[in-house]
Amino acid sequence: MYNRPLSGSIKHLTLDSALLKGNPLGDPHIRTFPVYLPPGYDDSDQCYPVIYALAGFTGTGLNMTGFAVWEESLPEQIDDLIAGIDCPPVIVVMPDCFTRLGGSQYVNSTATGPYEDYLTDEVITFVDGELHTLTERERRGIIGKSSGGYGALTLAMKHPGLFAAAACHSGDLYFEYAYLREFPKAVDALNQYGGVKGFLKEFAGATKKGSLIPALNIIAMAAAYSPEGNQPRLPFELPIGELVPEVWEQWLAHDPVHMVEREPFAEALRGLKLLYLDAGDRDEYALHLGARIFIERLKTLNIPYHYEEFSDGHFGINYRYKVSLEMVARALG
Repeated sequence: MYNRPLSGSIKHLTLDSALLKGNPLGDPHIRTFPVYLPPGYDDSDQCYPVIYALAGFTGTGLNMTGFAVWEESLPEQIDDLIAGIDCPPVIVVMPDCFTRLGGSQYVNSTATGPYEDYLTDEVITFVDGELHTLTERERRGIIGKSSGGYGALTLAMKHPGLFAAAACHSGDLYFEYAYLREFPKAVDALNQYGGVKGFLKEFAGATKKGSLIPALNIIAMAAAYSPEGNQPRLPFELPIGELVPEVWEQWLAHDPVHMVEREPFAEALRGLKLLYLDAGDRDEYALHLGARIFIERLKTLNIPYHYEEFSDGHFGINYRYKVSLEMVARALG
């Protein structure tokens, strides 16, 4: 059981976002998020490298600080690493990019809001103004797990001037496996409640939401990858479930396996000090297969990487952060 005092500390920052104000879902534009500060932070004016840690679907930065028996939180993991001899001190920012659909995928969308710009323009600028950070690109990294891993990878691809290291744990890769096989179940769930609107009403009122999360996930992904105005456009027709090819193509355009074939994105990854990826060999969404396919793309494109496949599934793998945190912190040095 872990419940020891941190050698460092956790500070909560509150940002009033101009970009999220008036977002289509009516989600809060005032966001509070935790930041891990290394030991000795308050004793000097020393500036530190920064790692941005992105939460997975249905999660937010606050979840990363939560106490759990027999499991280290992310702040406990980095605190323990810094206490050793191989990990330099860093600041870790755990931003809030949550939406009422369960997450934003860290992209700009007319159906959810400009969460990519919110993170890359507002949050980073705000953090650099509030804390003792090293503001050079070479001293900033980004990590995440699941949807957060997807966000870390794609933001590193799209914003080479911001991040020098990236780590993707079990990220959404090869959408043909990650999402496609979930569509029939989503069709049945949405039909049960008369479509998206009825489903979301049911979800909002449900005391226990767990069984509804898989269908919510598909709605959230549609809002991120294929928005139509302020609404998600599903990649299949209701009630029959037939795929809509042009919408599915919109989804695939967001898949890192396809994105990396575009030279600007490939060049961005080549320019990283560290590109780390991992996945469990029994991932329930076949993301280990997606990772293997992505790695083959990296090899073909001569993009350096570090990949680990471990014995586990998709869930309960927060312990993997301890691997990437140390590697990214050392890369940012």
